[in-house]
Amino acid sequence: MVQKTLKRLPAKHKALLSGFAAFLLVILLLPTETAKASKTSQILDLGVRYDVPLQIATSQDIAEYLEEDSPQWTSFVVKKGDNLAKIFKRAGLSPQQTYRVSKAGKDAEKLLTMRPGEQLELLIDDNKQLNSLRYTLTSTQTLQIDRTDKNTFKTAIDTKQLDTRYSYAQGEITSNFWNAAVKANLSQNHIMALAGIFGWDIDFALELREGDTFNVVYEEHFNQGEFIENGKIVAAEFINQGEIFTAILHEDGNYYTPEGRSMRKSFLRAPVNFSHISSSFKKRRFHPVQKRWKAHRGVDYAAKRGTPVMAAGDGKVIRATYDKYNGHHVFIQHGEKYVTKYLHFTKRAVKKGQSVKQGETIGYVGATGLASGPHLHYEFLVNGVHRNPRTVSLPKARPIAKKDADIFAQIAEKRMQQLNNTKRIMLAMNR
Repeated sequence: MVQKTLKRLPAKHKALLSGFAAFLLVILLLPTETAKASKTSQILDLGVRYDVPLQIATSQDIAEYLEEDSPQWTSFVVKKGDNLAKIFKRAGLSPQQTYRVSKAGKDAEKLLTMRPGEQLELLIDDNKQLNSLRYTLTSTQTLQIDRTDKNTFKTAIDTKQLDTRYSYAQGEITSNFWNAAVKANLSQNHIMALAGIFGWDIDFALELREGDTFNVVYEEHFNQGEFIENGKIVAAEFINQGEIFTAILHEDGNYYTPEGRSMRKSFLRAPVNFSHISSSFKKRRFHPVQKRWKAHRGVDYAAKRGTPVMAAGDGKVIRATYDKYNGHHVFIQHGEKYVTKYLHFTKRAVKKGQSVKQGETIGYVGATGLASGPHLHYEFLVNGVHRNPRTVSLPKARPIAKKDADIFAQIAEKRMQQLNNTKRIMLAMNR
């Protein structure tokens, strides 16, 4: 009865119904015994209490009605090979709507980078017209695309306002760095970030020793008291074989020593995430393929086939090709003095003449050319002379910009206090 009454309303009135407004309107529209009685009742006496039986719509009745007449959000999981057009087709939307959404603004271009497993939420009306779209960009940002009165679409980025708190972790290496970091409750991202911060000064594959320690202060982000995600490492200390290394995050996103020297050197010590060194820099080595003694003028990093290889420093690609000895290989010129060489790729990712930045992927580990197994052969030349990549003296770290020196000094003082406080706390806890 309630739903039949509601459905007789004009469409423009239906749109106004929600919650308590609908509840009141139902009461007014329903025929009741009270209305019937009012036609036959006599004059009521003052001061006398009379029962008035009412037939009231339940909240379930109203909810069912509103649910029937309101568009519902539908989630679509992005599949391998999917794009916006394919997802819209599955949703029953026209190519014209796909086009209008893709042209909704610069933020709409983010839909071009959707990955398998992600979700796209669509709000579609009964006429198969898209009202709204939601796409989660990060844990704090959501892309929202809404239809306007002119049947076009507008975009907006909904950003959660986060509160930042600081947490800390401390660990001691007994077997390896990874196990110690996990035991200290560091996330996988923080473990990789910590290795990256100190990777220019410490060889995490060969130079770590039992008893080395680390101390970390990092951000935690909350939204209305609810934990959202871990933030960046803001300060860290690593003691390796008795030598202390300290890094402080500046506002420019880079890490510096407390004195203001950049942690980032001109070259990476190891341009690939390797499992072990299969062959070191030697004057004489028995070649496993050619079966003869010859100089090994680089370092072989054993790694899984397909592992990305990074440019050790900023530079220009002077050679990117294939031959039967080096396989797929890339040479990079860094200024006038330095050249780095990368051999035996399964696939190259750059071309000759291309400029590259430190850390940019230039190829993938393979076993092409004269290689007995998947690995990266890496060479480092100074003024045309081969040097051991693992021991060669690298250019000194760049200092922080003079205009930022005063601000950084204040940040560094605060971060050093946090590091020292965490060490005292952990010391007290372990007593």
